[in-house]
Amino acid sequence: MIMLFDENNLALQLFGPHHHYLAQIEQRLGVAINARGNELTITGDAEAMDIARAVLDELYARLKRGVTVDHKDIDAALRIAVHNGGNMSDAGIEIITRKRSISPRTPVQADYIRAIDENELVFGLGPAGTGKTYLAVAKAVERLVKGKVDRIILSRPAVEAGEQLGFLPGDMREKVDPYLRPLYDALHDMLPAEQVANCLKRGDIEVAPLAFMRGRTLADAFVILDEAQNTTAVQMKMFLTRLGENSRMVVTGDLSQVDLPRGTRSGLRDAEEILEGIKDVSFIRFSDKDVVRHHLVADIVRAYDEVEARRKAAARYEKKGSADHGNDD
Repeated sequence: MIMLFDENNLALQLFGPHHHYLAQIEQRLGVAINARGNELTITGDAEAMDIARAVLDELYARLKRGVTVDHKDIDAALRIAVHNGGNMSDAGIEIITRKRSISPRTPVQADYIRAIDENELVFGLGPAGTGKTYLAVAKAVERLVKGKVDRIILSRPAVEAGEQLGFLPGDMREKVDPYLRPLYDALHDMLPAEQVANCLKRGDIEVAPLAFMRGRTLADAFVILDEAQNTTAVQMKMFLTRLGENSRMVVTGDLSQVDLPRGTRSGLRDAEEILEGIKDVSFIRFSDKDVVRHHLVADIVRAYDEVEARRKAAARYEKKGSADHGNDD
């Protein structure tokens, strides 16, 4: 298979420094790619060659639109192409913010973005590093910039981890800011710092702990509840019933990292069981395959999941053994 690219400069960007991006594609798909000028010759399995061509065409089109490409984009395009058999429509999804254009890096991320566009309430469930919160904030910023909502409200439960909130130094904002820092970081990734400051000052963007949501009706807003596994059932119901007219609500969390006191049921798990199947409510479930942070994060998540599965199996076996022993008596 031969591919020819009409702009030499863009072809060089596509191939990567020392053809590193081509090597990345070769390693993932098991094909051989030979570059000569702006021409590529691809050899290997027919299906793999088609996927390689689809990935290269998509990324070259992105470069022609003025969007840069790096090794993470190569990895994202490969994930999507392999999952979809060479169909790159998911890779064409973009979230446009003032500072950057954001595309899904996995098929589940693409499903998540579509779900936010199509549903009034979306739950993003799964491990750390899968982009649940980041993409939700990106969609919120996009809708604010386009005038589709009047404000963004970002919230987290201020779960105490060994320290009483009241004994932390500073005023109320200084006490709760450490809990909300990841949300600020995401905002600064998508908007200029001065604009973030102005929006916070005017109230166009509000970052607040969950307790501040009680008694409010949130209309014409994009509302995000992060770390929702640390809500109680009562808190979750309170938050969800704040949803007002012309609003979107996204709830994110990881049920494997609940920090609530032992014996307290997570409001996120409660909502998952109660709301599944309701119209305009969507549940998107991420796994370790969707981790887009450092590659070790996926390995860490997978290792913990495997140990937890073994522990649960052992506990079930021990419980069954105890029951059988009791029956023998």
